[in-house]
Amino acid sequence: MLWKSKLLYYLLFFIACIDGYGQADSSKQLYKRIQYPPGLLNSHFGVSIGYIHYGFSSKQLEPGFSVSSVAIPPAGVRINLIGHRFNKYLSVNIHYMRPVNWVKYKNVNGDNKEHSVWMNVAGLTLLSQLPVSKKISLYGEAGIAIITRKGFKINNVWAVKDANYISGFFEGGFYYHLNNKWDLLTSLSYSPSHKKEAQPATYFYSAGFRYNIRPLPGKKLDENKKAGYKFPRNTIQLGIATNGLGYGANNFAYKKSPIPFFWGGMAEVKSGIALHYHRNIFHAKKVFSFDWGISASFWKSRIEQNSFFTLSAFPILRFNVVHTAPADYYFYYSIAGPTYISGKIIDGNNTGRHFTFQDLLGIGSFIGKKRKLNAEIRIGHYSNGNIFPYNDGVKIPLTFCLGYCF
Repeated sequence: MLWKSKLLYYLLFFIACIDGYGQADSSKQLYKRIQYPPGLLNSHFGVSIGYIHYGFSSKQLEPGFSVSSVAIPPAGVRINLIGHRFNKYLSVNIHYMRPVNWVKYKNVNGDNKEHSVWMNVAGLTLLSQLPVSKKISLYGEAGIAIITRKGFKINNVWAVKDANYISGFFEGGFYYHLNNKWDLLTSLSYSPSHKKEAQPATYFYSAGFRYNIRPLPGKKLDENKKAGYKFPRNTIQLGIATNGLGYGANNFAYKKSPIPFFWGGMAEVKSGIALHYHRNIFHAKKVFSFDWGISASFWKSRIEQNSFFTLSAFPILRFNVVHTAPADYYFYYSIAGPTYISGKIIDGNNTGRHFTFQDLLGIGSFIGKKRKLNAEIRIGHYSNGNIFPYNDGVKIPLTFCLGYCF
């Protein structure tokens, strides 16, 4: 399966990032942590927006159903989650593509209602680029994609069935190299139709950008090294989750904020315990740091007291916004951490399959002259990003954490 390949890629990426950082602190090791690690150097990420089209029509309806009209919103987005350049000709990419708004089937069998069909494409591809001039490169991309369609039922009978299968993915276009770090691109993506699943071909005409992670120059490294701010290398945390204070923080981040910046979940956790290990692999002069983490957590749901556990590996983007003599204070964001979740039906909600993603959002502090103690408050979320037809999601309430740094 594609997502076994994706999980393997993440693990290899994780190993590459931490390789060479196991020795005791020294000037040499510290210098390494202020330079991008091997797994990040020459990697890239990006976003494209544009026109998406797939020929949804009455052909996707099961026998016995008819529809007055089908609305296909044209706006789409593609996120290049992570890519890595092996040389100037060959790269690998993991990406996710979906429409901004879902397809709508209107007035099915005269019910005067709208019915959504969700559809997205996630892929693992190889990319080859050929310089045309100093500023312009032609590129082609090909690989495998997982196509996910969430259909709908009427009176508990499928009108448009779910679909989830592996297909091909192809893309071609041009890069315009603004400088060593930033590229602009324009492209056409294509995934073929699938007769058995009655799935139309997908076309995506887009423009966007790519950011390339290049080695920091020696002058910048020396400046960061001399700044003297402490970034703990290893942190072990124990967290206790409880809904005793409700889900106000989750709901604000998901629904009540003017711009939603986190996710909720139909299945709600009542309580839980989580053990985390974080390892810092890069930090800038004062504010930004990047960690990899692993965790094992045990949860109990709110309604039916369902017990389940999760095992995760995940990136952490940390922003150390306040530095004082007794403590440093930060907020952090962690998204799309590959996770095994033991429960698939939680409080009657179908969360999909055993493979999902972990997302975390929190604030915390490194405490003491040597920053040996850690305290943190966070919220969490598990969902599969709609890579499978069912994705009700899991909401993790406030989790209170204490940690030790070394």
